[in-house]
Amino acid sequence: MDTILVVDDEANYLTVMQALLEEAGYETLTALSGPEALKAAAQTDLDAVLTDMKMPKMSGIELLAELKHLYPDIPVIIMTAYGTVEKAVEAMKKGAFDYILKPFKNEEILATIAKALEHRHLLLKNRLLFNDLEKKYGFSNIVGESKAIQEILALVKRVAGSKATVLISGESGTGKELIARAIHRLSPRAGKTFISVNCAALTETLLESELFGHERGAFTHAVAMRKGRFELADGGTLFLDEVAEMSPALQVKLLRVLQEMEFERVGGARTIKVDVRVVAATNKDLKEEVEAGNFREDLYYRLNVVHLNIPPLRQRPEDIPLLALHFLKKYASENIRGEVRLDPEAMKLLIRYDWPGNVRELENVMERAVILCGDNRITPNDLPGELAAGRVEPREVDIDMFIPLTKPLPEALEEIEEQMIRRALEASGQVQVRAAEMLGITKSLLQYKLKKYHLTG
Repeated sequence: MDTILVVDDEANYLTVMQALLEEAGYETLTALSGPEALKAAAQTDLDAVLTDMKMPKMSGIELLAELKHLYPDIPVIIMTAYGTVEKAVEAMKKGAFDYILKPFKNEEILATIAKALEHRHLLLKNRLLFNDLEKKYGFSNIVGESKAIQEILALVKRVAGSKATVLISGESGTGKELIARAIHRLSPRAGKTFISVNCAALTETLLESELFGHERGAFTHAVAMRKGRFELADGGTLFLDEVAEMSPALQVKLLRVLQEMEFERVGGARTIKVDVRVVAATNKDLKEEVEAGNFREDLYYRLNVVHLNIPPLRQRPEDIPLLALHFLKKYASENIRGEVRLDPEAMKLLIRYDWPGNVRELENVMERAVILCGDNRITPNDLPGELAAGRVEPREVDIDMFIPLTKPLPEALEEIEEQMIRRALEASGQVQVRAAEMLGITKSLLQYKLKKYHLTG
């Protein structure tokens, strides 16, 4: 039930309004002054405020200013007499949702309130949607503590606030679109649209129409005007995935848009100007494509203002346990499985595997394992055949990646030991017996190590 606060210095009027609104199905609170209204707003989750203009102690405009400062999402409706219409217009400029003139009909005030509440609900719905998107695609969802990933994340933070075009390279499945969305979410364009286009999925003709739109009758089946992705992304970010697959003719048109931020729809003559931040991605080496004559050199330099190269998962094995546990928690939650444990032997197989499909393949493997595992425990038997059958040769680990030569060996080994204990505690849900089992040590030895590294609460 929506809650409405009515503010007026006439008690009889408040009684009438409360009866009207409660009969309409609203929970109604009343206040005889601005200060009393602010007190009520601090104690109650309000959905709308209906306030008189002329009141002692604090006017309706003064109350509006305080409410918009403290609770900017609550719509405020101003009630005023004919003689103070100018004040009502002033209130609208200061953020009032609407104003209504006294005396008014009951149907009129109820319709205005309904519109205000519809606006409020839409605002809250959009905010929840934004939070969901942020959770799914936001910066915190990029998992990895390898040096390569941390350097990429640092660069993302630095470049996000600029207008620079970004080129993201990396094998399929490394998470290029996730990085592109993180750039958008951290940029001043975060409140605008993020549009994604896979350049490899469409023919040249369809891709041109998809990017730039078309006019009615531009080609067969073009029965109506259609806006392209550049128009739809105006003010926001356009992500061009697999940009290396774009034809030479389209490369010329893309270059013009990047230089001038203008284009014409297919079959149209009117020039359309846009403000779009372009992030492109490829799983090919664009420099090699330029040398081979498959990609325009001028377009390459226009796209390659800032270059982010995401290394394949096999080159950063230290990220595998973190990613595996991240996906385990995600799919255990989505499938309502409760707490799902990852057997140490299963984790060893994950770390030893080369992951030709990169992070995307690891995510698919973990989703499958969560669904198929018994007793909420993932064992080697729950993993795909190429992992569980033990056909993967142990990988030689690059020691330089883990043990810095700038520190004495005992100190470096202690750092590694501390990190292993931290990971085991996280993977076990802070259950010491389970963490000790994963580390292959006794619980008493683990407790000694916890005290040694000050890991106890």
